[in-house]
Formats: sequence, structure tokens, C-alpha cells
Amino acid sequence: MRIGVIGTGRIGTIHANTLSRHREVGSLILTDANAARAQELAHRLGETAAPGVEEIFRWGVDAVVITTATSAHAELIGRAARSGLPVFCEKPIALDLPGTLSAISEVETAGTVLQMGFQRRFDAGYTGAREAVRSGRLGRLHTVRALTSDQAPPDAAWLPLSGGLYRDTLIHDFDVLRWVTGREVTDVYAAGSDAGPRMFREAGDVDTAAALLTLDDGTLATLTATRMNGAGYDVRMELAGERDQIVVGLDDRTPIASTEPTGPPAADKPWTGFLERFGPAYEAELNAFVEVVRGERANPCDGREALQALRIAEACELSRRERRPVRLAEIAGASPAFA
Repeated sequence: MRIGVIGTGRIGTIHANTLSRHREVGSLILTDANAARAQELAHRLGETAAPGVEEIFRWGVDAVVITTATSAHAELIGRAARSGLPVFCEKPIALDLPGTLSAISEVETAGTVLQMGFQRRFDAGYTGAREAVRSGRLGRLHTVRALTSDQAPPDAAWLPLSGGLYRDTLIHDFDVLRWVTGREVTDVYAAGSDAGPRMFREAGDVDTAAALLTLDDGTLATLTATRMNGAGYDVRMELAGERDQIVVGLDDRTPIASTEPTGPPAADKPWTGFLERFGPAYEAELNAFVEVVRGERANPCDGREALQALRIAEACELSRRERRPVRLAEIAGASPAFA
């Protein structure tokens, strides 16, 4: 199997490393807007670097992995679909609904595969939570509490390109909430704060956000995110039911300290970022993609799943701006016909 990797930044490098050592992958063709970066990685892995995207498709590959800037995702997904190639793409498909819907339409018209990179679906903790909920261990689920906290903010130049805290960061929580619970979000009420560094206000973004989501069975979920969590990178999900309560992301590296006299001590080596925290999950999702390409398993996260997460993000952004509850029915893309 020959796979083209478009984009060799941080996550592209990780994916290329995973694929290069995969026993079912014979070779890679790597390309990047920064040609020297792609060439250096190719040399290090013993793979081939291509001058640009055109060569990826002209030289011939069996599948494509897209880890470029978000602005290029939808166009590259469409290009691969028209070429009849299965695609793995980092989230999101696009930063808006029209671009997302258009790319999904191209994939479905072509009858090809689009697997989205929501890596938390491959994390052991979230997988365990899904099993606990689906098995009935918790009884009736009534409350979910989730958070994603970055240790340090991103570069100021990147913020206007990110899509904002809901679309860039909390979108992972929106996706995994649906995946773990098996329920759909019906209503949201969201708020955000830009009281931190000035660069967030200048980008029209917020550095901290919170949202209350109602699921279609009445379960209530609260989700928070921040770019300014100095203690470390913190990602957790608590699920409370009538019989039991569980938590994802609580271990000896969770960056939180108890004030109780008998509470656990603060972590000696707290998580510093998502690449470290979710390293095994990133590898597992690429291994799954190889199996999908080989026809050995069904697609674990298609474009419609990504669409639903984006619709929740859009609803939260609308709620924050207009300071009102928003029903998901107000957001386009609810039906298979993309209503």
C-alpha cells in the first residue's frame, strides 16, 4: 500500500511516523507547503518527498492522509474523492457548514471513504466510558461534565485561522460526547470570556468558554475549555448515573491538586499537550484507517460525524454571540439531505 501524506507539520510528522513503520504500508509520498520540511522528514523516514500536491495524485497512491492547514481540507478531500481515493483528514473538514457539506457531498457522490481524525474515539479512557454507558453500568445517565484545558495559548497569528475555541478545541468534546453517550444534542446555551490576553479580543475569539448542552434523552452536559491552564494540559469527562459515576482522564499526570488533607498529591509530571496525552490514540486511529482502506473494518468516524460536531460548535458560537439558547434544529445540515 502506498499512501500520500499532505502536510508534514506536528501532527503530519506523527502520522507519517506511524504509517512508515506499519507492516501493511509499503511506502509513503510526503509533501508540504514547506518543501524543505517534507524533504527532511522523508529523508529521516526513508520515504519519498514530492514537490507538491499534484505529484501526490499523478505519481499514484492508494490513499491520502490530509494534515494541512484547515483552509485546504475541503478542497483536498474533494480532489481525492474525484480521484477515487480513500482519505483520512484531521478535523475539521472546514471551518464553515457550506464547505463541510460540499466536501461530504463530493465523497458520497464518488462513493469513496472519508475518515475524520477525532482521536479521542481511540483513547482507552473514552472507550471504557462508552462501554460503561452502553452496558448499563451507570444506570440512567443524568449528568456529563467535560473539559479541555490547554496549558499555554497558541501563537497570536494562528488564532484568526483557528475558527475559534468552540470549533477548534471543544469540537473534540462535542464529538466524543455523542460517541460515548450514543445521544444527540438538542439544545445549547453557551458563554465565553475574552478577559485574558489581548490577542484573543483582537482575533474576535475567547480564551475561556462554557456550554450547557441538553441531550435528546434529557441528560445534561456541561463543557468548558480554556487556553490558559498553567498547571498543565487537562482533558477529562465525568459521567454520573443513578447507579454509578466514572471519570475519563484522571491519572497520576492529571494537572490538578486537592485541598483536602487526605487528598492525592499534585502530579509530578503533568501532561503538557495533546500530542503527548493522546499519543496512543493518534497511532490507533491511523492503524484503523489502514484497516478501512484494506476493507477489513467499517469507517469508525465518517464525514457526517464531523458534521454533527461542527453543528454543535456552530450552535454554541451563535448562542455566545446572541446570548440566548439555541436549538440544534436551527443549524443547517440536520438531515441526510443536508437540510
